[in-house]
Amino acid sequence: YNEYKSYLRMRGIRFSRLISPRLLCSRPLASYTRRTMERTHLTPTSSHPTSFRKYSVTRILFDVRTVETPTFPDSVTEGDIQWLKEVGDAVEEDEVIGEIETDKTTLPVQSPVSGVITELLVADQSTVRKGTQLVKIDVGGGAAPALDKASAPPPPPVPAPVPAQDASPAPFSAKAPSGDPITVKVPTFPDSVSEGDISWLKEVGDTVDADEVIGEIETDKTTLTIQAPCAGVITSLLVDNKSTVTKDLAVAVVTPGFVAPVSEATPAPPPATAAAAPPPPPPAAPVAPPPLPKAPVSTAPPPLPPLDLGDVKPPGMRSESRVKMSRMRLRIAERLKEAQNTAAMLTTFNEIDMTNIMALRSKFKDDFLKKHEVKLGFMSAFLKASAQALQEMPEVNAFIDGKEIVYRDYVDISVAVATPKGLVVPVLRNVETMSYAGIELALNSLGKKARDGALAIEDMDGGTFTVSNGGVFGSLYGTPIINLPQSAILGMHAIQDRPVARGGQVVIRPMMYIALTYDHRLIDGREAVTFLRRIKAAVEDPAILLLDI
Repeated sequence: YNEYKSYLRMRGIRFSRLISPRLLCSRPLASYTRRTMERTHLTPTSSHPTSFRKYSVTRILFDVRTVETPTFPDSVTEGDIQWLKEVGDAVEEDEVIGEIETDKTTLPVQSPVSGVITELLVADQSTVRKGTQLVKIDVGGGAAPALDKASAPPPPPVPAPVPAQDASPAPFSAKAPSGDPITVKVPTFPDSVSEGDISWLKEVGDTVDADEVIGEIETDKTTLTIQAPCAGVITSLLVDNKSTVTKDLAVAVVTPGFVAPVSEATPAPPPATAAAAPPPPPPAAPVAPPPLPKAPVSTAPPPLPPLDLGDVKPPGMRSESRVKMSRMRLRIAERLKEAQNTAAMLTTFNEIDMTNIMALRSKFKDDFLKKHEVKLGFMSAFLKASAQALQEMPEVNAFIDGKEIVYRDYVDISVAVATPKGLVVPVLRNVETMSYAGIELALNSLGKKARDGALAIEDMDGGTFTVSNGGVFGSLYGTPIINLPQSAILGMHAIQDRPVARGGQVVIRPMMYIALTYDHRLIDGREAVTFLRRIKAAVEDPAILLLDI
C-alpha cells in the first residue's frame, strides 16, 4: 500500500481523502490514470461495511499541456504544419513553436505556457485539421512534484544498467485487457463526399494512445484521420490497406489494456540478489567494472579517414530535385487557371505622364510624413482615381453570378502584394470615402502584416476591384489576370523617361504604361477604354479628384 501510494504521489495524484489499502489494491491503477480518472464514487457493501465509504478522487494534476490547432478561419478546413521547435526545446508563454500554412493564410501555433516540448504529435509538413492535437509541453521543464521530506519515500537502490526506457506512464498491452473491445468507424465525411481510400498507419498488435491517429482516409477533396477512441491495443483491422470505405463503415477494433508500471520505489532486482526487505536499503555505491586488458600498441601509422566531398559535384554533373508545392502556391495556381477558363479576358492599354503627380509628391512629401507619420506614395493616387472611376462606371465594379449581374455601391479594392510564400491580395474597404492619408496608412498596415505573415482571412476576403503594381520589380509592360469573381484588374508598371510630343515639341517626360484586363462577358470595350482614360486624367491632374469633376 505504501509503495502504491508513493508511486501515485510521485505521479502527481492528489486525494481529497485517504484511500483505504483495500480500495487501492482492489482496483487497477488504470482507473486513476490521467486519461480515465475524472471522479470516482464507491458506496458501502454488505461484505465490507467498514472498509468502503464514499470517496472522491480528483483528477491527476499532471503539468503537461496538449496544444491543439488554432482556430481556423471560415472556409479553411486544413493546412500543412511546419515546426519551428524540436522535442526538448524550452519555450516561453505565447512563443511561436510552429506555423500552419493554409491555402489562404499562415496561422501561428503558440505555446500556452512556459515549459519544455516533450512530444510532437504530428510530423513536420503533415496535414492537420481543426481540433488536431499537435504537441505536448511539460510546464516548468517537466520537474516532478515536490514531496515533503517526512513523506518522501527512501531512495531506491541503483539497479543494474538496463537499456534506456521512456519515462512516461507504462503503456497498455493486450495481455491484460481492462475493458470491452471498441469498434472504430469511419469519421464523418464532409458534404458531397461519399467514399475514400484508407491507409493504415498502425498494425494489429500495436499499442495506441487515446486520440492517436491510426489511419487516414483520402477523399477527392480532403484527407480524414482515423483516431483511436481509447488507449489500448489494436486487435483487428476490418478493412485492407488502400481499400475503399464508405460512411459509418467499421474499420478496426481497439481493446483497452493495461500493464502495471514498475515504479521507481520497486525497481526490477538485478540477477542473483536476495529479496529486498522493506524499507528498501540505501542506494549502493556503483561498482566499477574490472579494467580491460590493454590492447597491444601498433606501430603502424593510422589509416587516413575517407575524403568527404560534401556537396561538391563533379564538373559537368547535372541533377534535379523535387519540392512539394505549398498549399498557398497550389491554391494560387488553381485560382489563376480558373480565371483563364472562366472569364473572357481582354486587355487594353494606355500611358500616363507622371510629371504632375511626381511634382506634387516632391513638394509635400516631408510635410505629409511629419503630419501623418507615413510616406506619400503613388499608390494612393491610383487607388483614389480607381475609386472615382468605379463609381462612374458601375459595370467595372460589378460581377457575374450565374445568370445575374451583381452591382455594388461600395468600392473595396484588393492590392496585390508579393510575399516570400506567394501572392496575397489584402483588401482596402470603402476606398471611395478615404483620403490620400487614409489610403497610405491602410496600405502601410496591410503591407506590414503581409510581410510578417500575419494577414487574416478577413483581410483578404471580398474585394470589388484589384490593383497590381508590377513596376516595383521593374516590369515595363504586362497583362494581369483577373481575380475572380471580380470583373477587372488594373496593372501598374515602371516609370521611365521617354520622349513624347507636347505642344508640337518633343520633350522627355516620366511615363508609365497602365493596363486594364477585364471580363468581356460583362464589360464592353467602350467602357473599358473610358474607365482607363478616367484613371489617366485623374493621375495626370490631381485637381480633378480635388474638385470632383
